[in-house]
Amino acid sequence: MRHADRTSAQRRVEDAMAATPRSAYLPPGQRWAADHDEPLRIGHGATCSQPTTVRTMLSLLDVREGQRVLDVGSGSGWTTAILARLVGTTGSVLGVEIVPELVEDAAARLRRDKLGHAAVRVPDADVVGAPDAGPFDRILVSAMAQTLPEQLVEQLAPDGLMVLPLDGRVVRVTVEDNVPRVDPAPGWYRFVPLLGS
Repeated sequence: MRHADRTSAQRRVEDAMAATPRSAYLPPGQRWAADHDEPLRIGHGATCSQPTTVRTMLSLLDVREGQRVLDVGSGSGWTTAILARLVGTTGSVLGVEIVPELVEDAAARLRRDKLGHAAVRVPDADVVGAPDAGPFDRILVSAMAQTLPEQLVEQLAPDGLMVLPLDGRVVRVTVEDNVPRVDPAPGWYRFVPLLGS
């Protein structure tokens, strides 16, 4: 990504995050820590990622208005809501989360914030992502994969882009001539594991 494009993406992400307070997407007992730059537990073994990590991943994802986006490991719905603001009402966001209780809570928060172009659901058994709803222009994965998840690569649109934590690194994945290209970003990260990867 060129510097000017990266700066523009970062600005859009900053605006979307400012419009989506983290505290509004946390359980009551964790809201006091919303401004702390650390992952916060949201129950069921899940966490809400720290803001600097979310900012980095979303800037790398370079979401554009009108795009179709998949949010894997949507958790509390915070990243789903931020993505919904990035794509605008001409786009759509689908979050998938394996914990039904988190899906219910996230769906209620999205309704509260009138983000009707965003939805969350439990994925089908033994399926990573939402192949029935693809392809997607962008895929965000908020769980650590040990190997590149081919199921998700196959859900990318031809010019699509995926950002995910892969074996400790955050990477950008594109597909060129049917071959996935993986570009790591600086730094090392910790996430809950991506099931099925």
